[in-house]
Amino acid sequence: MNMVFCRGCAKEIHSSALSCPQCGAQQAIQNIAPSTPAVTGNWYVEVLKKYAVFTGRARRKEYWMFFLINFLIALGIGFIEGFFGGKGLLSNLYSLAVFLPSLAVAVRRMHDTDHSGWWILLPFVNLYFLVKDGQPGDNRFGPNPKAIA
Repeated sequence: MNMVFCRGCAKEIHSSALSCPQCGAQQAIQNIAPSTPAVTGNWYVEVLKKYAVFTGRARRKEYWMFFLINFLIALGIGFIEGFFGGKGLLSNLYSLAVFLPSLAVAVRRMHDTDHSGWWILLPFVNLYFLVKDGQPGDNRFGPNPKAIA
């Protein structure tokens, strides 16, 4: 018997249900074959493609590779601005441009550990969840991204 979590109330329902018997929320059809970063090999670009996608799950590797590449780019921009005597305008624009994708991948990372995205607001607890391995199998936020890759 294949069970999933309702998109509305998060109660367990049968995977073939079109709507939840408890709350009546419509359920999405799960025949999606997403493009995974393992296929393309560029974690940074894959996160930018999901610019403001706050649903689903993100692997630990996806989050930390994006974090590393983002940090190196910001460091390079800061170095170049410092070398040429810039006022920080370029680094501020870059930070503003990647703020939303950074937040979105962090929320998807929280979902991978089966926690709400709001946990990202708690300083030390969120770090624990960001380094913790994701929940094996499907959870209420979607299928396991490791199983898809």
